[in-house]
Amino acid sequence: MSEARIANAQPQDESATRRVRAALMQKVNGDEEMFALGGSIARVIELADADEPGPHDLAYFVLSDVALTQRILRLSNTVRYRTVSGTAVTTVSRAIALLGFDNVKTTALAMLLVDTLDNGAHAGSVRVELEASLCASLVGREMAKLSFYQGAEEAAIGALFKNLGALLVASHEHARYREINQLAAAGKHTPAQASQMILGCSYDTLSAAVLAEWKIPDVIVRAQAALPPGTLKTAGSRAEWMRQVASFSLEVARLLGRHGGPEDAAATPEARALLARYGAAFEIDAKALERLFTNVAEGMQGLMESMNLQPLPKPEPEPGDGLPDVLMLATLDAGEEEEGAWPSGKPKNARELLLAGVQDVTQLRANGKARVNDVILAVLETLYRALGFRFATVCLKDARAGQYRARVSFGPEQARVQAGFVFPMSAPGPARGGRDLFLLAMDNDADLMISDAASPKIRELLPSWHRALLPDAKSFIVLPLVVGKAQLGFFYADRAQLAPEGVPPDETAMIRALKRQVLAALAAG
Repeated sequence: MSEARIANAQPQDESATRRVRAALMQKVNGDEEMFALGGSIARVIELADADEPGPHDLAYFVLSDVALTQRILRLSNTVRYRTVSGTAVTTVSRAIALLGFDNVKTTALAMLLVDTLDNGAHAGSVRVELEASLCASLVGREMAKLSFYQGAEEAAIGALFKNLGALLVASHEHARYREINQLAAAGKHTPAQASQMILGCSYDTLSAAVLAEWKIPDVIVRAQAALPPGTLKTAGSRAEWMRQVASFSLEVARLLGRHGGPEDAAATPEARALLARYGAAFEIDAKALERLFTNVAEGMQGLMESMNLQPLPKPEPEPGDGLPDVLMLATLDAGEEEEGAWPSGKPKNARELLLAGVQDVTQLRANGKARVNDVILAVLETLYRALGFRFATVCLKDARAGQYRARVSFGPEQARVQAGFVFPMSAPGPARGGRDLFLLAMDNDADLMISDAASPKIRELLPSWHRALLPDAKSFIVLPLVVGKAQLGFFYADRAQLAPEGVPPDETAMIRALKRQVLAALAAG
């Protein structure tokens, strides 16, 4: 960039810089993918583990995206998180239990950013900023472990979005991004000053503005604000601490991105400068900082593996502009082959998936900490994924209301169908006066696997509420949950296609093994 161009970038032309900033915000807000990203991010952030439905809602959100499901499962099976027994984690429910609710929540947010901001035209620059964002979120997670503040885990989210401004400019205004980098590389301006000159606002201000537009909670928006210069004191509030963590996390991410291993990074003048600025505020010394670097580097390796992203090579200047060498984003999920499926949608490797689910649920119960709801959710997810169902739910008895009512479910239009999946415990059957299929299954404790729901003899046993709610259900299963003589409810799952392939004996045995785990949990709980 020429000296004349730099001079023209100075803030005296305020109207020009404001137009640049306004144009960028308009571009971001008008981009359909970015609009959808904002909605998805807001939805994930509002999921709270303080409420009973929290883990289920998060599991459902992840399961609604096949690619996201695969990446969360891959992450939970990396060396860093793999269970002591070496048993593979095959359900999102188990992944949440293993990784932790907040860990999965932040990881899902990071993966949403990767998916949406993969920009083929400027992939190298976008990738640099994505890696900085992902790494910052891991630093924030490590810092949360050291904090006494309630809800400290939110710091990982604040840190993840600290770099959002740079990420959006790299993706949507790459020419401006190059200008900012060139101005900062000259050494006379910080990135904040350079972005202020080129955009009319700093990267931090842009990050906060976009997050506010997406209706992200204020505490996360405020965490994007710049800190005063110089040595920092211990934060006087959780909000101030989150601001400190967000800034520190991005600085650590930048430092680790510039150097090889954590040991090399810890020995640099930049690391000493970090300690001088943040050491007193966070009560960390050189050894603690090096441990932090090591933990973050290990976490980053697992996160990159889970998304099939190869690490970027060390940045090298391009002739004439000082930008990193362009490296196209690795294709997400590259090389993965989908297993074959029957026309009904049932995977042909259902046996292997069921077996893995049985092992998963057995291990979940073996640790002695799983609640009944955790076991039910893990079994429901296994049935849903392993057998390729369109809709799956667990229906439990509400003795006070005299009804059976769906409690949790997976599948398209899950909320609508679940709301309608309610019927009296002593409801009359079809018009001919016989009892309905669901009550017959409960009374006889019979596991039903219906391959053709349209056959006359089956259809006449289907209650009117089921025919109205799920008119296109062509095949389904009903697995009663009966402990002693107490009829507690049942699992139900269906497809919109016939399932003539049926369920062979080995699969049946594993389905019943899953059901026995639930019955044992119900009896014990």
